[in-house]
This record gives sequence, structure tokens and C-alpha cells, in this order.
Amino acid sequence: MQIKSARLKHIAMHCGSSNTNDSSNIHLQKRQRTDDKIRSAMLDFEVFDCPICFEPLIAPIFQCDNGHLACSLCCPKLRNKCPFCTLPIGNKRCRAMEKVLESIFIPCSMLGCTKNVCYGELSAHEKDCKFSLCACPVPGCKYIASYKDIYDHFTFGHRESYYRERPMLRDRDMFTSGNSFILELNINDKCFRELCGVYVSVCCIAPSSSEAKEFSYDLSYTIGGQTMIYKSLKVKRIRKVSLQIPHDNFMLIPQSLLHGEFLNIEASIKTINKVQ
Repeated sequence: MQIKSARLKHIAMHCGSSNTNDSSNIHLQKRQRTDDKIRSAMLDFEVFDCPICFEPLIAPIFQCDNGHLACSLCCPKLRNKCPFCTLPIGNKRCRAMEKVLESIFIPCSMLGCTKNVCYGELSAHEKDCKFSLCACPVPGCKYIASYKDIYDHFTFGHRESYYRERPMLRDRDMFTSGNSFILELNINDKCFRELCGVYVSVCCIAPSSSEAKEFSYDLSYTIGGQTMIYKSLKVKRIRKVSLQIPHDNFMLIPQSLLHGEFLNIEASIKTINKVQ
């Protein structure tokens, strides 16, 4: 009995050793696959978009009991009811899809950017990327480039004609931080004048990249002994000039204080020193 028991113990030890070796071999094979060169694969990226809003899925991602997916923004709009099968959606996370998305990195499409970004974060990155394209603010000009190139384009392409139309600015660099200068606006232009008055706002042609400088600005308008002053904490960044009425960060000059065809406003733009 003792011999038989010893043999059984020996066999069990041998089997245990075999299982351990198999597990180690599988782990080693996985590591070798991971350490191999990255292999290309064909992916249909539409699979990783929300089937409701068609925007890239980002965590948290929800699923119904039938496995239909929806992004976190769409679930409340659907009243947490799956549009495909009417089952409840918005309570169960799809961890598997979230894990897959975390593993997919694709290069930024902006020329000059070398970053690889998580698929779900690509859209937000390209909006803020310092290489994202901005449009020249001069009416009629269709030049598009990175924000750094836009300044050079204006300096060498539009500066002379701009100052020719505004001779009082010729001897002053209005784009130097801290300098005060006069803005002359044709308020009969429909881009400026509205029924309640004129909206005046200063924007910076640049993406929301943390690498771009930040500015503040002051506006001062004086007429008939009355002076309006507006101080902005931060200049809004835009990539293209819009003709829409600004919803924030603007000075409104009422109709009662408007006289003549042109509006002269004193402006000053200052650089904001970022806290390191």
C-alpha cells in the first residue's frame, strides 16, 4: 500500500509539473507574439463608432442585453431604451469594447504631427493639435495652414494692404503685446451691426493647444463724453472667423451710442503668463 501510494504521489507531482510547464509555454508564446514586430491589420473603423450618433465611441460604453451598443451621450437622449430592440440600455458597461478601444492607436492626420492617439480620443486631439489647420481671417482669402504659418502669411501677404487702408497704424505694430491701437470698424457692414447695437469681440486664430500662447484684451469706446470699457480675462481661440453673433466674451455697444458709418475702438492685447 505504501509503494502504491508513493507511485500515485509521484504521478500527481509529474502531472502538476506538466501543467505548470504548459502554462509557462503559453505565457512565453504570448510574450513572444507581443515582442514581435507590429503587424498590420485591416480594420473597419466604423465598427468603433456609436451606431446612434456615428461619433467615435469613448468610455463609458453601454450595451443592452442583446449586445447593441450606445455611447454615454446617446443613452439619455434615447431615454435609456435601445433603438434596435427596445430593451433597456445605459446601465450595463461593455468592458470588452472599451478594452479594445484602449488598445487601438492611430496616427494624427495633421501634417507635421507625429503623435499616435487612442482612436476614441482622435477627434478631440485633432481639434486641439498645434498642427490643425486655421483659416486666414482676411475676407476673401482662402489660405489655410497651421496657426504659426497664418501669422507669417498675413505679415507677408496682407500687411501692406492692411496698413495702407489704416495709415494711423503704419508706424505701430498693433500685434505687439501691451500696445494700444485703434480699431476702425465699418458698422454699416451686416457682419457687425444688429438691431440692439454692435457686438465687438477679439479672437485669436489658433487651436486650443496648450502650446499656443494665451492672451487677454481690453476695449475702450468713447463718444460724447461717455466711455465704455470692457476687460476680457482670456481671448477665445478659433480656427476660422465666424460671422455669427458671439454668445460670450464680447462688448455690446447700444444703438444710442452709435453715430456715423465707422466705429473707432481703442484696444490692447496682452500676453497671459502661464503658471508653470
